Amino acid sequence: MLISEIFHSLQGEGVLVGVPSVFVRTSGCNLRCNWCDTPYASWQPEGKQMPVAEIVAEVNRHAPTRHVVLTGGEPMLARELPELAAELRQTGWHITIETAGTIAPGGIACDLASISPKLTNSAPDARLDEAWRKKHEQIRWQPEVVRAWIAAYDFQLKFVVAREADVAEIEMMLRELPPVPPHQVLLMPEGTDLATLRQRASWLPGLCKARGYRYAHRLHVELFGHTRGT
Repeated sequence: MLISEIFHSLQGEGVLVGVPSVFVRTSGCNLRCNWCDTPYASWQPEGKQMPVAEIVAEVNRHAPTRHVVLTGGEPMLARELPELAAELRQTGWHITIETAGTIAPGGIACDLASISPKLTNSAPDARLDEAWRKKHEQIRWQPEVVRAWIAAYDFQLKFVVAREADVAEIEMMLRELPPVPPHQVLLMPEGTDLATLRQRASWLPGLCKARGYRYAHRLHVELFGHTRGT
């Protein structure tokens, strides 16, 4: 499978923020989010073809860490991902899968489904042709797929928020799902630099308190900046 990078860091987002984790970033994505912070794995996929056994060996090299994050791009596009997840499960890893929720889980081994449905704020701009813009809009929100994920696994719904109006859209999406406890709805400020994150943190935490949602800080940006391998 095409792997963009494998690295050992701290989880920077979500309910496991701060937990030492090994990240396996696959290359390739079926969306083209305008604010994508990993274009090297999404817009212009790059990487190295690696067999599952080699990936597992590289992950195991980072023991005693026992958390692994399968991310992308969109990792569920990789045909070998179920085999990789099964091998990691057999060797005792806690598996988080970070997905946009556009591809059904199909019984894949997973301990935490980190589902990040895309809002209209993700729409690609004129850097891409009209065909990609239409495709992105058609597939970015697949409520039946998200329902399959949340029915099968422990989960978090992680939304990228750029403006206060985004919350109304999030709540419309939530109404298409079975009842989701507010603490499993994570609102993460969009941004890859501290100035932007702090500006949005001036209003987003208060909104989270009012609604009962979880505020999702981007710890890796705080600690390491917007850099690869972090």
